[in-house]
Amino acid sequence: MRYVKPLLSVNGLLLVIPVAIIAELTHADAALIFITSAIGVVPLAGLIGTATETLASYTGPQLGGLINATLGNAAELIIALFALSEGLLDLVRASITGSILGNLLLVLGVALLAGGIKNGVQKFDRAHAGINATLLILSLIVLGVPSLFNFAIEPDFASVEGLTIGASIATLIMYALVILHSFITRDDPNDPHGREAHPPEHWSLRRALAVMAISVGLIVLLSEFLVGSVEGVTEALGLSEFFLGIILIPLVGNVAEHLVAVQVAIKNKMDLSLSIAIGSSLQIALFVAPVLVFLSLLVGHPLALEFTSFEIAALGAASVIAAFVSLDGESNWLEGAMLLIVYSILALAFFFL
Repeated sequence: MRYVKPLLSVNGLLLVIPVAIIAELTHADAALIFITSAIGVVPLAGLIGTATETLASYTGPQLGGLINATLGNAAELIIALFALSEGLLDLVRASITGSILGNLLLVLGVALLAGGIKNGVQKFDRAHAGINATLLILSLIVLGVPSLFNFAIEPDFASVEGLTIGASIATLIMYALVILHSFITRDDPNDPHGREAHPPEHWSLRRALAVMAISVGLIVLLSEFLVGSVEGVTEALGLSEFFLGIILIPLVGNVAEHLVAVQVAIKNKMDLSLSIAIGSSLQIALFVAPVLVFLSLLVGHPLALEFTSFEIAALGAASVIAAFVSLDGESNWLEGAMLLIVYSILALAFFFL
């Protein structure tokens, strides 16, 4: 589940939204439209996260879990849906890979580094970390197997599409089982994740619904601006569509949540920090990716789970190192630094790809 708290400094970025709208209406430079739209999505994603947690507190754990799963990744889903409607399939696949890499290496790395510097060696629940480590490897299989087999069965598009749809259905079943397991374990009064899972903001139900509706509407608008400016940005800045998808766009919808992961690590709440960083990666792999497959059929641009060998290698390395880091039940600043170095190397490699 997501534990997003809109920070005052992040919410100040809401002032950028009118700038993005004006830039789009006046047909300003594509880079300006892209940058202002991306920045504007950041606080909106944070507000959706808090509203989602508030709604979950009113509906109870069962329905609340479904709300979190459906709306917790609203920003990423909306941006990806607009990209799908424009036929930018490589951008969508790259954003899936980038979201997982960003959470496992960048966010977790900064959290371990900052928390380790502040608190020294930090400890967390090994049992919960072990389950997440297993799910990380499962996520690699979920994304990797269709990609590897698609290379072999192409150009038989019907078989490729059948494998993708079948794998997506199986993945959503697995995600449902993960949610079911989280319901059961959260009932344990000694579970530190259950104690930390309460929403940080005390909003009324009406306020939460209003914030959710307005934020989603604005993200839809900004996502259209952002995706529409991708071609111009790639030409103006000399960046590839792939690099935008794997490095820049994944940061847009997750910055607010990333800040919370680091903040709670500094407060020596590593169970919660790991749940945010690793849990977000699992949601992308086990929920967002298969949902995008089915949404792509509706917009007429079928999305195959066919990632490049470079992406599969990067996901494999990130999943394995994140699993090893979390298995021993303790962390330090050096482990965080190592994760950040790996992310930097991958980002540099993807820049030149």
